[in-house]
Amino acid sequence: MSVIKFGTDGWRAIIAQDYTVANVERITEATAKWMLKKKMTKVVIGYDCRFGGKMFAEIAATVFGNFGLKVYLSPDFVSTPMVSLGVVETGSDLGVVITASHNPPSYNGFKLKSSFGGPTTPSDIEEVESLIPETSLHNLPSVKELRERGLIDYLDLEQMYYEHVRKNFDLDRIKASGLKLAYDGMYGAGQNIIRRLFPEALLMHCDFNPSFLGQAPEPIEKNLKELSGVIAANDYNLGLANDGDADRIGLFDEDGNFVDSHHILLLLLYYMYEYKKMTGKVVITFSVTDKMKKLAEQYGLTCEVTKIGFKYIAEIMTQEDVLVGGEESGGLAVKGHIPERDGVWMGLLIMEFMAVTGKSIKTLIQEVYQKVGSFSFERDDHHITNALKNAAMAKCANGEVTHIGSRPVSRTETIDGYKFYVSDDEWIMVRASGTEPVLRIYAQTPNTSQSRELLDQAAITLLGS
Repeated sequence: MSVIKFGTDGWRAIIAQDYTVANVERITEATAKWMLKKKMTKVVIGYDCRFGGKMFAEIAATVFGNFGLKVYLSPDFVSTPMVSLGVVETGSDLGVVITASHNPPSYNGFKLKSSFGGPTTPSDIEEVESLIPETSLHNLPSVKELRERGLIDYLDLEQMYYEHVRKNFDLDRIKASGLKLAYDGMYGAGQNIIRRLFPEALLMHCDFNPSFLGQAPEPIEKNLKELSGVIAANDYNLGLANDGDADRIGLFDEDGNFVDSHHILLLLLYYMYEYKKMTGKVVITFSVTDKMKKLAEQYGLTCEVTKIGFKYIAEIMTQEDVLVGGEESGGLAVKGHIPERDGVWMGLLIMEFMAVTGKSIKTLIQEVYQKVGSFSFERDDHHITNALKNAAMAKCANGEVTHIGSRPVSRTETIDGYKFYVSDDEWIMVRASGTEPVLRIYAQTPNTSQSRELLDQAAITLLGS
């Protein structure tokens, strides 16, 4: 049997290679034993659109039921936020999502969600890992048998989420505004709820297709060229996209220009504070634009910067009053919802903001720029050898990075990686992947050409090319 290890957001593996029935049984058995050890009794299980999702979810359900745990099982594919909300709404102790999020279609995965409706803590994950057995169980009872014994109930998590949306958004106002939406589901789990909420929208890649046509369902600009082109060539007010389990957002303005997570976070903070009159702490990860600090300061709000990973934001949201939280990779959360990334919810907030103000995304971004200044954020992922990656990080650690090109480094921050400032508003950030031979270099400057130039200079400084 292979070794099963959780990554930054669950266990992920290639289907039929390491992601097998036997290994799903093993990881579920460990989770069940951990739940019993913690005197937990109820678990919610959902799955996304990936190959074998329903089968693997039912396997997990039978293992939990075998240990006498109560299971609420989704009868159809759902988003990760739907499972997280289901945990909270049913008063369950844990959520399990069979998903590999934005990974390539050959992968599936196993995420754990805490009782508060967000990521399970690293310490709890370590305890589960320590309980994973060497072999899988045999002769498990069937779903039918466990249903007859009252240990498995089907639960419509999408309906629960839909009702939650209706309570929290003025959908009639959004529809009355005449906004024309183009939505790319990327063959993921957000497709049905968007179809239900906005049947008049243009729906792209909203079929059940576990192959994803060979494209990893990650809502980043390079993967969404078709959506961008459709918006640019037609009369749409905005474009939305979600990843495989719909916890991340991709956004386009009315001209088909991609709007990155940094700008979405600024729009959310602007809307929540100035229009919804809500307050609270702002929490961002280390790679998010410093403009969030600047806007929070103008509003008199505290801004905390964490290590990279939504789990750090979620932990703070369970302990403090957080207004907006988010990370560079598209995982965003707001007050009034669960402490969880939710790409559909963020899209609804942007649409509501447009409906309330009668303004376009471009206009709203310009209003944000008037407050914090315009900027461009760019990132390069260098796929290199581990030796080169480690050598580059050693240069950062040893204080050898004193200039980026001809520009002197004025100060350095090291919360999670290295951020080298060449002015108050311009910086390069360097961070190594913990699982791959990849060096990530980020840049923030006033415009795209300057960001590209700074990234090229940083690559020369760190890699010699």
